[in-house]
Amino acid sequence: MINRDDLLAWIRRLHKVYAENKAYLTDLDAAIGDADHGINMDRGFSAVAAELNNDTPRDSSSLLKKVAMTLIKTVGGASGPLYGTFFLRAAGVCADKENLTPADVIALFDAGLGGVVQRGKAELNDKTMVDALNPAVEAMKRTCDTGVSLKEILADGAVAAESGMKNTIEMLARKGRASYLGERSIGHQDPGATSSFLMLKAAADIWDKGPD
Repeated sequence: MINRDDLLAWIRRLHKVYAENKAYLTDLDAAIGDADHGINMDRGFSAVAAELNNDTPRDSSSLLKKVAMTLIKTVGGASGPLYGTFFLRAAGVCADKENLTPADVIALFDAGLGGVVQRGKAELNDKTMVDALNPAVEAMKRTCDTGVSLKEILADGAVAAESGMKNTIEMLARKGRASYLGERSIGHQDPGATSSFLMLKAAADIWDKGPD
């Protein structure tokens, strides 16, 4: 089971992960975007960490809502609205639930993906964060059907997200700033897909739960 403390640990891990990968994400974005994705993700999750240090919500849904609103307020470009929507939709899955089952955890990511798709109007193979999130959610659903542990479900999701991230290298960008480059966007890894993979991997690393 995943509870509010587990979600909080995940968010705190994301703060560290995006700080450590700030330059990497920004370098990826420099090739096909505004060269600010790493800076924005670091800024946003630093603001989230500060907000949570000041006032930590006592339930999972309120916690994720606070993350969402802080990202929307502090992250520039498309990342703020997209990641903010992800966490806002995820918060809805947690409403009135003290603990999340493996199926709930998958529903959390699925709801977040749905929010990103609706907000960004992106589909698979558009060279966006959807190309990491969608394969991850589908992989987790398949693994969950086999009745294995949450640890294995998340591990498979992270592997699928990484594969989806790498697949963006050969894609033609159809959304966002990168789409302005046309054919020149091919050959570059999408920074949004990369930050999404890092988000999935952080969950897999920290929610290292054995059999329920």
